[in-house]
Amino acid sequence: MLLSSDDPDRLRDWYASAFEATLSATGDDPGDPGYHVVDLDGFYIMFDRRDDVNGPNPGGARAILNVEVDDPQATAARLDELGARWVSPLEDRDGSWFGVVEDPDGNWLQILRLSDEVEQQMTAEPTSPFSGFAVRDIDEAAAFYADVLGMRVLRGPMGILDIRINRSTTVIAYPKPDHEPAGFTILNIPVTDIDAAVDDLVGKGVEFVRYDGMGQDERGVMRGNGPDIAWFTDPSGNVLSVLHP
Repeated sequence: MLLSSDDPDRLRDWYASAFEATLSATGDDPGDPGYHVVDLDGFYIMFDRRDDVNGPNPGGARAILNVEVDDPQATAARLDELGARWVSPLEDRDGSWFGVVEDPDGNWLQILRLSDEVEQQMTAEPTSPFSGFAVRDIDEAAAFYADVLGMRVLRGPMGILDIRINRSTTVIAYPKPDHEPAGFTILNIPVTDIDAAVDDLVGKGVEFVRYDGMGQDERGVMRGNGPDIAWFTDPSGNVLSVLHP
């Protein structure tokens, strides 16, 4: 989405603060940075200045930007701190959360969080390829991927877990009591700050794996040979990594 404004920098910073989002810019020429961009899990909002756009949006209800968030209450609190005006306050509708606010230019923005039941129904029949792996204990795996890695975990039929890496990527985990982990990495998780990611996981009790000859530093991070990367295992021994491209 492209949002035009007479103050695109203010609008960009507001969205970045509201959603704790990554900021970037298009364009390769430092003298011509192009659009400023807020990255919402692979959905990009660009901000532009136009001579024919000024003042607040008089028709915010005509086009509403919808953003699904992990924690609607925390997002609502940040919006309150930013002074957002609520068009429709955040509320629980049968287990799903919805709320509509105005951004600084008067554009309407809906934050939402669908219930696990609704989310499961919407994705019951996958339409694109996906990956899967086995775990020894499905409850243990669900707790690890949700509580330690912060991913959304949905329980499907036959004990299968849908693990949402982000809004565009889902993998499944299925129970196999005699599971033997593979000798290779089954899941790589890109992060914006690998040192912060490693420290956060260590603080949650994760131990990082060290391999002979990989030149890993004191954190267990291998640097300077492709992306910076560090390996660890889930409770079933499956090898995962965090990496900074």
